[in-house]
Amino acid sequence: MSNGQWYPPEWPDRIRALAAGELTAVEPRRAATVLLLRGTGATTEVHMLRRRTSMAFAGGAYAYPGGGVDPRDEHPVRWAGPSPAEWAERLGVATPAEAQAIVCAAVRETYEEAGVLLAGPTPDSVVGDGGAPWSGEAESPGETGDDWEAARAALVARELSFAEFLDARDLVLRSDLLGAWARWITPEFEPRRYDTWFFVAALPTGQRARNASTEADRTVWIRPADAVAGYDRGELLMMPPTIATLRTLTAYDSPLAALDAARDRDLTPVLAQARLDGGEVVLSWPGHDEFTKHVPGAPAGGAA
Repeated sequence: MSNGQWYPPEWPDRIRALAAGELTAVEPRRAATVLLLRGTGATTEVHMLRRRTSMAFAGGAYAYPGGGVDPRDEHPVRWAGPSPAEWAERLGVATPAEAQAIVCAAVRETYEEAGVLLAGPTPDSVVGDGGAPWSGEAESPGETGDDWEAARAALVARELSFAEFLDARDLVLRSDLLGAWARWITPEFEPRRYDTWFFVAALPTGQRARNASTEADRTVWIRPADAVAGYDRGELLMMPPTIATLRTLTAYDSPLAALDAARDRDLTPVLAQARLDGGEVVLSWPGHDEFTKHVPGAPAGGAA
């Protein structure tokens, strides 16, 4: 492997099975992930987590906080920023409820996995200094109230909906703090598929990110250019959507510049395409030639 692209060894067999009609593609589940940014002098850093190396899927790969949409993410919440109807148009979905669920998932997953909450007591504020979940002086959320950490754990366990969480604290979801950046759909031959919207967001003043994910063994703040260089050297393992979005971030020297650029980002879904060329499997992602793979066919007498 010349770079850090994570490539499941079972993909060629699954691609051949799909082409032969022996495999039925599953419907992708909607998901959201957030590229959390912070400014450090004249540069920007992005928050990344490393998936536990013991995990069967993409173990050791670097990613961003994110996860699947919870059906309850459509429940009414206090809302600031572009309306769900405006988000529906931007995200390319049919209804405001669907758009709200995707945006809520982005905010909820960022809190669940990074401990950062894009919400506040008013439409123009965020929780932070002087208010829960923790102050700018605290070392951890627990120092300003164990009830916040218990509620976050209940969100992770799906014992509490995000709407209930916000309502109990009289908080407003700040959709204006997010910018839609990209959309990737898991290939048809994968057994677990996601239709994922990628967002950018700036770390709110008075909050700090931490490793709150049960699926990660470490987190880092890193310059996108440094992460890209690590991937190119084969030192940092990443899936195509992760490295692709990192490459686009290198052009921006501040979180605000990235958020401004998000308004004009193309959200056409990126879906891997696989074809059989003789016995060879050719796997590609439209618009991303660097990920194209040519997998030789099975030896004579082997599997089709």
